Amino acid sequence: MYHVFGPVQTRTFRVLWALEELGLSYELSQIYSRQPEIVAMNPSGKVPVLKVGDDVITDSSAIMTYLADKHGGLIAPAGTIPRAKQDAMLHQVLDEIDAVLWTAARHSFVLPEDKRVPDVKPSLKWEFNRNLSRIADHMTGEFACGDGFTIVDIALTHCLNWAYSAKFDYDSDKMKTYAKNMRNRDAFRKVAALAKS
Repeated sequence: MYHVFGPVQTRTFRVLWALEELGLSYELSQIYSRQPEIVAMNPSGKVPVLKVGDDVITDSSAIMTYLADKHGGLIAPAGTIPRAKQDAMLHQVLDEIDAVLWTAARHSFVLPEDKRVPDVKPSLKWEFNRNLSRIADHMTGEFACGDGFTIVDIALTHCLNWAYSAKFDYDSDKMKTYAKNMRNRDAFRKVAALAKS
């Protein structure tokens, strides 16, 4: 059984969603970042952390990729063009959407107060909207990348939910419909219920 560490409200949500989509059993310890137990497994102190026997995997994208590859779902086979395109889209979401939201969070409450630059947020909101519209323009179907649900959809939808709570509005009606559809998935709803319990 897998053991996941991190609060549901963080990027840990992505890992739990992937586990639910794959129908895998797991144990969850909702321990916050930088707690001694987390630092012992990940020197950066960040969550999520996945324990596999005596091994530890950090970073939500690495964990999702590992799970998807190991269990043969949510990802195209390694060494194929569809996989290369999927990886490219995942990195685009991380670089252009997740990173912008994380920068805003750092300047809102993460960094020491004297290191924050609150005036950067309007620029980040503009950049987020522009980048998200560009991604929406390249989506050709129901899912973010290709004809099926993948870990890219998990990362992108998690970012869209994060954007909502951070008050990062966006113009793309296509992306709003996409996010609503992804949130209607059974596995998403199971994890969202964990966040409320």
